[in-house]
Amino acid sequence: MLPPWPGEAVTLDGTVTYVRRTPARSADAEPALYVHGLGGSGTNWTDLAYLLADRLDGEAIDLPGFGRSDPATNYSVGAIAERVVRWIEHSGRGPVHLFGNSLGGAVTVRVAGTRPDLVRSLTLISPAMPFMDPRRSVQARLLPLLLIPRAERLAARRLATIAPEDLAKQVIEACFANPSVLPPERIAEAVEEVRRRYETPWYVDAYIRTLRGLVGSFLRSYLPGRDSMWRIAERITAPTLVVTGRQDRLVDVRVAPAVARLIPDSRLMVLDQVGHVAQMERPDLVARAVLAMLDEAARKAAPASARRDAPATRKDPSATDRPAALVRPSASPEDASAPARSAATT
Repeated sequence: MLPPWPGEAVTLDGTVTYVRRTPARSADAEPALYVHGLGGSGTNWTDLAYLLADRLDGEAIDLPGFGRSDPATNYSVGAIAERVVRWIEHSGRGPVHLFGNSLGGAVTVRVAGTRPDLVRSLTLISPAMPFMDPRRSVQARLLPLLLIPRAERLAARRLATIAPEDLAKQVIEACFANPSVLPPERIAEAVEEVRRRYETPWYVDAYIRTLRGLVGSFLRSYLPGRDSMWRIAERITAPTLVVTGRQDRLVDVRVAPAVARLIPDSRLMVLDQVGHVAQMERPDLVARAVLAMLDEAARKAAPASARRDAPATRKDPSATDRPAALVRPSASPEDASAPARSAATT
């Protein structure tokens, strides 16, 4: 079992961003950036980054207020997306293959839609794009808290009554379709991550304010204007893979097909018996789908003569568990209502 990749604290614009790096295993690997979800950290990408290291030179950052990064003054989706943009610019690695899970999915949609020059490809895993039916998310119980002034204090007092092991168990049960398959090492890492939250004075403030900012982006997406997350998604030009778990309990499962349908060059993979963090539950299947997208993009970019001379891809009839659900999104009466009717969070 792989331990978390080593990292370092980097000062950017006066505050610390913590980054973990997965060294590439080939000289011609291309840069990748992994962006976690609400309450997560760069450790959420350990296994997927390893599986892709033959092709991608990975960095996973902790978003403001989470993991080991400093807090921010503004936790809106737009402000977090700007932080990701600044990181790519600061690192000098752009354009990158950009990955986002949950909140990170919403953030990377905004980055890809507003700064296409920084993005080679986009992989969205259970992206927290707008949906308006709170019954489809276990996070719905937190929504009334967002209306209370100084809700951070109430949340901090509640958090102090929960043992780290119990909170880690709750998080795992919410995020995974089958928590029993999680290796003991990953459970221990989750408990350690929760302990760090208890020790970080700004964690609860960052969590509540980021959640508030995400829900605000949902509401604004149904108003006129170019700032709607759905309209931003339509402007994405990079090859895109959208992944969702059929047993996702945090983001409405109808959101991913809606997102894939809006992005021009997209493909959709729906995984059964998978929850909110497919990159952690089935990193093997997600990696295969990412590599298939990269191969397809490379073929399209190659000169016509090179495409004609390329050997045909052989199918392995004995192969199993391939991402058979990797399909081009097509509109259907059921899916068509998703963006306009459809979430809330992580």
